[in-house]
Formats: sequence, structure tokens, C-alpha cells
Amino acid sequence: MTKIKIFDTTLRDGEQSPGVNLNQLEKLEIAKQLERLGVDVMEAGFPASSQGDFDAVEKIAQTITKSTVTALARANKKDIDRAWEAIKDAAKPRIHVFIATSPIHMKDKLKKTPEEVIDIAVSMVQYAKTKCADVEWSAEDASRSDLDYLVTIIEKVIDAGATVINLPDTVGYTTPKEYGEMFKYIKAHVSNIDRVDLSTHCHDDLGMALANSIAGIQNGATQVEGTINGIGERAGNAALEELAVALEIRKDFYPFTTQLVLNEIKRTSDLISKFTGMVVPGNKAIVGRNAFAHESGIHQDGVLKNAQTYEIITPELVGVQSNNLVLGKHSGRHAFKDKITQLGFHLSDDKLSEAFQSFKQLTDRKKEVTDDDLFVILMDIQTDVTNRKQYQLKSFQVHYDSNLSPTATVALITPTGEEVDDAKTGSGSVEALYNTIESLIEESIQLTDFTLSSIGKGKDALAEVHVSMNVNQHAVSGRGTAQDVLEAAATAFLNAVNRVFINKE
Repeated sequence: MTKIKIFDTTLRDGEQSPGVNLNQLEKLEIAKQLERLGVDVMEAGFPASSQGDFDAVEKIAQTITKSTVTALARANKKDIDRAWEAIKDAAKPRIHVFIATSPIHMKDKLKKTPEEVIDIAVSMVQYAKTKCADVEWSAEDASRSDLDYLVTIIEKVIDAGATVINLPDTVGYTTPKEYGEMFKYIKAHVSNIDRVDLSTHCHDDLGMALANSIAGIQNGATQVEGTINGIGERAGNAALEELAVALEIRKDFYPFTTQLVLNEIKRTSDLISKFTGMVVPGNKAIVGRNAFAHESGIHQDGVLKNAQTYEIITPELVGVQSNNLVLGKHSGRHAFKDKITQLGFHLSDDKLSEAFQSFKQLTDRKKEVTDDDLFVILMDIQTDVTNRKQYQLKSFQVHYDSNLSPTATVALITPTGEEVDDAKTGSGSVEALYNTIESLIEESIQLTDFTLSSIGKGKDALAEVHVSMNVNQHAVSGRGTAQDVLEAAATAFLNAVNRVFINKE
């Protein structure tokens, strides 16, 4: 079995999904979970893009020890310097340099001749190599590039010191046959190709990212780049959980394996979904809520007799538990600590006390506390930023009458410590609540998306709200969780607004 390295770009390409805005603490939690999942390489971000991204990449590099941590850089010294400064403390650092090689990109975007692009690529790989032993070079839009030109530039960047060559299908244009043939051609014609890993990076614009990635490894690629849940620019990237499980289930056909810890997949998917606000579709392969559900009577009958009649993947393989009821109001601190350790969280004594207090408050209102409920509590505790200047919800009340417009009364504490209150109406309860909060906030706000979902089942399930908005023309997202839908909605709204202050700091 050929070992395929997994390069996860959830924190870089995935965060470029429209409406996704992760803060440093959220990125760090995702990075730690990706390490538990067993990814070989994680692309922590694009340090030259902002100070916030630089700080997050630097913190991840200082924390992660098992996975290679890489940072993206355009083919210029300023980007490369910034990338190295961010990852220099990593146990296993890598600089990832890219430049476009397709005729349309070179001519219309770079305004460079093919020869000039070669010179830039070679000199910048050489420069990156003076700082870091591990240098990945990407030929942006490789799938629309001339094959012989790719052969020429790849040979030169390998001689310049590149250790990984990535051939992306940047716009999701190619087909499995074409993409596989490109790798086969490069393997056959690049004289020094045996000195590097060959990597795939596929986008899903035509729904073929996973198929293209598999075609790549069938023709010589030894690394696959993608994201969890397939998130990313436009239609997203190849979904790494789908790749890993496909190779495992069909190992009779595919002679490839990865080192991913498969039973960490669901937890990783849930964490990323909650932090990004990108809800996983119910019919999503591997991690969708319906992936192991059976509605048809014929299917149900078959599964009861033999699960393999209609289930090719067991839920337990990817970390889905059929019954995850774990703790109740009589559970003690020791049992609570053991359980959160099983869930992969490591809290300081202060954070543990805070989490236990939140757990006890929840058990007063909810008879059965599930792993999902604990997961929400722990995420909120780990990413708490209450010590920063921000808007805080002191109290709210919504008066609803089916014959009248709902009225919301809200009291907030502003970032300066001042208490303010107001009352507004709206067409519905949430609109009234948001109109009131917006009247108390000085920032310019435009709500662009609102999503409501439940955590768990039953009438006492937690409500989870995700919002996307423009605050002072900056796109941000927010998340709120509570047993009351309106409280969750208010929390999500303020969470999004407060990210503006967090980013400023």
C-alpha cells in the first residue's frame, strides 16, 4: 500500500469561503483537532494577508508538534519573509510558494512572459530554501497550463530546492482523465521528479474534486490537498474525509492508505462546521446527518437483518456514536473531567471550573446531556474572549402578540462600560430583537445571512444560530448557542459585531 500524505488547507483555503471569519482562538482549536485527526501537513494561513492571520499562524506553529505546519506565500521576498517569520518556531515548518503557469494567468494577471515566470519561480524557491529546508512550490492553474512548459519549470524549481511540487486544478475545470494524464506526463518527462513529492489540489466547481484527486494519486501523486467538509473558495475543495474513507472502504481496489485517524472525522467535521457557520448538508457523504439513516422500508428491513446490506461504512468508523448520552445533573467533577478528556479537550483548572459550572447550569434545564451539548460548552469556553472590550448582553425581553408587531426591549453594556437600552418593533420576534440591538450599536451593520439549527433532539435541545453580516463594511460571522432561540440569536449577533473589536486588537 502506498502511503498518501494528507495536506489540510481548511485554515487557509477553507477560511476563504465567503462569510467565514475565524479568530485566532478558533483557528488554534481547529489546528489541534487536525493534529488529532492525523493530518501530515496543515496549511495554517497566509501570513502576508493580515496581522491577524500572521498571529494565528505563529501561534499554531508554536503549538503543533506532530504535523508539518506550512504558510502560503506569493512568489516575492516580502511574502516569503512574512511566512517564515510566522512558522520559524514550528517543529516541522514548510514554506508554500506559488505562481501561476497557465497562459491566461501569465498574460492577463501577472503580465509576465513564460520566461519571466520561470525566473521568478526559481529565484523565489531558492530564496525560500535559504530559510526553510522544506519548500513546496505550486503551479497555480496547472490544469490549464501547457504540459511541456510545466516540465521545464518543474525541473528548474526542483533544482532550485523545492521538496514538493503541487499541480492544482485551481478553477475546478479539469476531468479525472485529463488530470491523471497530466500527472502521468510529468512523472514520465521531468528528469528529477523522483526527488520530490507530487501533490494534487482540486476544486469542486464541476463536482469532480474527489475523483480528480484520486486520478492524481493513481498516476503518481503522493500528497493530496483538500479541506474537511470540502469547504473553500467558490464550490470548495476536495473533501479529505471522503478521500480517506473511500481509500479505506475500497482498499481492495485502491492500493493507497493514509494515516488519518478515521474515528476523529465526525468530531473534526462538527468543530469546523460550528466555527465556520457552514452547515453540513444532511446528505453529505461520510459526515451528513443522513449518511447512516434509512427511510425506505426495504432498506430498514435489510439493515435490521444485516447492516452490510445497505451500509458500506459503519458509523463507528468515522466516530458517529449511536447513543452518546453521557452525563446528568448528578454527575461529578471527576466524571466531567474524564469525559471532556475523551472528547479531546484539555482545559486549565480555571477553564475546567468554568466549563463544569456551565454544565451544571445546563443540567438544571436539560435532563440528558449529550456529547454534542458538551462539545458546544467546551468550544465556547475554549474560545471565550470576555476579557476584551466588547458589547455584552445584559438583558432582553420580547413581547409577542399575534395581532400586533412584536416589540423587543434590550439592555447592553458597551465596550466603554456604559449601559444602554432601547425598544424597537419588527415583523417577527427576531427582527424586533435585531432592530433593537442595532439601534444600540454605533457600528454600521448589514445582516446578510441567518441560520437556525438544533443541537441534539427533543424539545429541550439547544438552539444554535449562525449569522453573517457586514460591520463597517467588514464581512464577519457570529455564532450563538442557548436553549432559548431568541437568546441564541442575540448572542450570535453580538458575537459577530464583537469580532470587529477582536480583529482590531
